[in-house]
Amino acid sequence: MNIIIVGGGKVGRALCKDLSLTDNNVTMIELRETVLERTISRADIDGFVGNGADIDIQKEAGVEHCDIFIAVTPEDETNIIAASIAKNLGATHTIARVRKPAYATHNEFMHESMGITLMINPEYEAASQIVDILRYPGALSVENFSDGVHLIEVMIEDDELSGLVISRFRQKFPNLIICAIKRGDEVVIPTGDTMIKRGDHLFVTGEQELLANFYHVTGKKKKRLKNTLIIGGSRISHYLIDMLKDVSMGIKVIEINPDKASELSEHFPEVVVISGDGSDQEFLQEERIELFDAIVSLTGVDEENLLISLFARRNNLSKVITKVNRTDLINLIEEDPSHAFVTPHQLISNHISKFVRSVGSRAHSDIEGLYRVDNNQFEIIEFHITKESELTNQPIHSLPTKSDVLIANIIRDGHVIFPTGADDMQVDDHVIIATTRKYLTSLEDILE
Repeated sequence: MNIIIVGGGKVGRALCKDLSLTDNNVTMIELRETVLERTISRADIDGFVGNGADIDIQKEAGVEHCDIFIAVTPEDETNIIAASIAKNLGATHTIARVRKPAYATHNEFMHESMGITLMINPEYEAASQIVDILRYPGALSVENFSDGVHLIEVMIEDDELSGLVISRFRQKFPNLIICAIKRGDEVVIPTGDTMIKRGDHLFVTGEQELLANFYHVTGKKKKRLKNTLIIGGSRISHYLIDMLKDVSMGIKVIEINPDKASELSEHFPEVVVISGDGSDQEFLQEERIELFDAIVSLTGVDEENLLISLFARRNNLSKVITKVNRTDLINLIEEDPSHAFVTPHQLISNHISKFVRSVGSRAHSDIEGLYRVDNNQFEIIEFHITKESELTNQPIHSLPTKSDVLIANIIRDGHVIFPTGADDMQVDDHVIIATTRKYLTSLEDILE
């Protein structure tokens, strides 16, 4: 496919790196020549220096022959205008990153009146992920798929799972599947003989109620989080506070800018908002940080967020959530089962990659969910089977599936099936696949 990306920031660079590794022709439009040259040197792409919302630049880049046009500059208005122009010039699909809360409720208007296929909001996606993590305080990450199926990441400590082989796990938890195990720098799709070890990160999929029982049995179930301290009054904080209304959780926000603190307090009168420096440890002690169940660090500086979170860990908070953009910094922090990380630009890169793969996939199945771990070493993909194929209506054990692929769940008519070799896949099923194989675009790709 021909793909044009406007904007060479974190999201734009991540997309160029990801999308150029498959059979896509990727072109970037970027105002800053040095940024464009650096991106071209690291990914197999073409580039044009200029304003992506300029009609002449778009024509020069060949937008009229473009399958997917993606605008991810820092400016919402630039992205909206660029995507609208691209659609009018002939781009088949257009995507715009839009971050301001004022635009959040206008997706339908943007689609119908301006021809924008998809609007994505990294702050909203990050807030949504934070809420999921707060609902599962024992999990490091949470992802949602169809009909209430969740994927959670848990770290194994000295509990009864350590030393257990996967076949015994299936006997103990017949309606849960361990999709993958991250051990050190390696991610593997387990077999029945794989042993769970202390320090492993397990990626477990199942329905919410069954996962809650899994938490209880393994001792990972923690008390419900009753109050949360948010550091930083960012857009993510705005969305997060709004979402937490449904969770019945006490909230306090610390924001260093008095004007932003006042604005947030006016918008959310039921929330306690304090103007102060959330990175000041003495100030946090004055605000009685130790009395909170959870802390979410959402300032605009990664290093500041990490220092705040480390201080919170020293005060034994049940859950610590840190927003980071530079994922390399995470590797410098000692692992802790209470500490979770959220990376907004990676969430959006995954979202766009899911859309691109779905557009480019063959006719028998669509990609409806995509979750990637640890620099894309491992993926969970949700496929929707739309037509009969060689995969449907025959026992799974008869299918020549690749060794690095696991069929984790089949969702049929709202019911979750944890498949054995005797089960089959049918038209209209949602099938969740775990794999260390890169860039599957169709369910048929799981076959040898």
